[in-house]
This record gives sequence, C-alpha cells and structure tokens, in this order.
Amino acid sequence: MAQTQVNPTRMELTRLKNKLRTAQRGHKLLKDKRDELMRQFLDLVRVNKSLREKVEASIKDCNRNFVLAKAGMNAEGLNVALMAPKQEVYLESSKKNVMSVEVPEFTYKTRTSDTNDIYSYGFAFTSSDLDGAVKSIADILPDMLRLAECEKSCQLMATEIEKTRRRVNALEHVMIPQTQESIRYITMKLDEAERSTQTRLMKVKDMMLEQAHSYSEKEDTMAEHHIEIE
Repeated sequence: MAQTQVNPTRMELTRLKNKLRTAQRGHKLLKDKRDELMRQFLDLVRVNKSLREKVEASIKDCNRNFVLAKAGMNAEGLNVALMAPKQEVYLESSKKNVMSVEVPEFTYKTRTSDTNDIYSYGFAFTSSDLDGAVKSIADILPDMLRLAECEKSCQLMATEIEKTRRRVNALEHVMIPQTQESIRYITMKLDEAERSTQTRLMKVKDMMLEQAHSYSEKEDTMAEHHIEIE
C-alpha cells in the first residue's frame, strides 16, 4: 500500500501536502480543458455533419450533370474539352491552436481571378450540362476543403480529449487518493509518536517527582535521627 512506501516525517508530510495541492489544481484545470474540448468538438461535429451532407448532395448533382453531358456529347469531344485545364488552384495549409491542439487550416487561391477561366473549352461544341458540371465542381471546392479541415480537426480533438480524460481519471482515481492516504498515514504516525513522547515525558516527570519526594523524606528522617542522638 501507499503508506508503506513513505517515510513518516514532517518534511515528507509537507512535500505530500504540496503535491496534493498541485494535483488538485491540475485536476481542475484538466477537467476544464476536457469540458471545453468536448464543447468545441461537438460544435465541430455538427458543422462537419452539415458540410458532409452539403458536399455529398453537390457531388451527386455534379455526377448527374456529367452523366447528362456525356449523354449529349460523344466521348471524344468530352475528352478533348477537358483535356487541357485553363485554371489552376494552389492549396496552402497552416495550423491554428485550439486548446493546445494544432488543427489544420486550408486556404486556396487560383492562378487567375477570372471566374470564367474554369471553362477550358469553347461553348460552340459542348453542352450546357457540361458547363453546369464544371461550375458545380468549382463551387464545391471551398466546401470540400472546409470538410477536410473539419474532419481532421475532429480527429485530432478526439485524440486530445481521450488523452485528457485519461489524465483526469489518473489524477482523480489514483494519484490524489494515494497522496491523501499517505498524508493520513504520516499524520497518524506523527500523532502516535507525539503521544508516545508525551507519555514518556510524563513518566520521567513522575519518576523525578518520586525521587525528589523520597529524597526529602530521607532527609527528614536523618534530621530526626540526629536530633534524637543529641
């Protein structure tokens, strides 16, 4: 048990009391961190769910437009129209700190600012369904990046929540109870030692008083005997 591994001294008692205060303060801070992480995680999960539904619906519409475009055009014409993209997208990744968790942030920029550069073909020999498919892909890109950012953030925050939960449980159910038990053990031992010391002192005092009383009686007897002799 914990109490057999500690020295029952006042210095050890002071050290354990300081350790207990630090553990209790850390336990409170970690609980606050865990609760705040959970709150932000649940908010992010709701955003992630909404974005996923939106992205999946947009991808479904995009696929439908491509199917219609393929039905209205021959395969060779479709391949030629999409062979040489005119616009380029540059993705940049950065990080931000959320409750000690480094979550990603994705931003992008296009090679040109002209929104019509997403069409890499002329409109004379292509169908309007292809235009709608290309436009839907361009429109869905920001939401897809945001979805990737949210899903990775949820992943990282879930890992941090689990780590924080384990630390809180270790402090709450292991470290703090063991430290309190050790403090109780040392306090009990010191109280026993103090009572033993007081008992010994009282015995020594009684012995000294008894010896003084016996010595006084002896002196009185000797004085009386001296008077009788005279």
